[in-house]
Amino acid sequence: MPVSYASYLKLDELLSLQQPRSAGPEHDEMLFIVIHQVYELWFKEMLHELGYLEALLRDNETPRALHTLKRILTVLKVLVAQIDVLETMTPLEFLSFRDRLESGSGFQSFQFRELEFVVGVKNAQAIRRYPEGSEARRRLEARYGQPTLWDAFIAYLAKNQYPVPPPLLARDVTRPPEPSREMQQVLITVYRTNPAVSSVCERLVDLDEGLMEWRYRHVKMVQRTIGTKSGTGGTAGAEYLTTTLNQPAFPDLWAIRTEL
Repeated sequence: MPVSYASYLKLDELLSLQQPRSAGPEHDEMLFIVIHQVYELWFKEMLHELGYLEALLRDNETPRALHTLKRILTVLKVLVAQIDVLETMTPLEFLSFRDRLESGSGFQSFQFRELEFVVGVKNAQAIRRYPEGSEARRRLEARYGQPTLWDAFIAYLAKNQYPVPPPLLARDVTRPPEPSREMQQVLITVYRTNPAVSSVCERLVDLDEGLMEWRYRHVKMVQRTIGTKSGTGGTAGAEYLTTTLNQPAFPDLWAIRTEL
């Protein structure tokens, strides 16, 4: 049987996955399901592209790395823009089916946790929220022990003959990157002498800013939808989400701004 558009994309299976649980069902539950399923697909694509980006940086492939960063940043803009669609749902429309979510919460998205781990925002406590032996926990445990995007970037700088401090090249990859004055001096030199490498730096800042923007928009969406109520599954809702704001993944790239 020849491959068709529907068979290649497995549309029969894909379009059967939106199954509202509310009676009726409530009109807006379909939107809620579709948006979050699309989020998970984009998370999958971002993980795919970030893995490729890490390999490109380690291989010193600057043009391809910049191209891949452009794609990642474009996907991230789509992720942020999808919040506009969610915000067309009023608080009452969400409440019409919210109890059908039971313990389900976006807080449980293991792919988003993987994204955090890849860029360097690692937290062992996040792993323990998933059952032992589950696929989600296996994937997070693997990501937790792997080098991050920041590690690939500093290896890239070393390949370009910049004097990256050896302790940073051998750092504990299970810990978030910490500000380093020596690293900041290297980055200042990069910005002043190498437009191509400094472009990679700026795209990483764009990525970091985009992730912080997504967090901010997510917080405001939750606040306008449920206010200060607890999140589904007993999470702290907007109160918890607010604590995740303004935490850059690449602090050295921000710290040098006042010295350029």
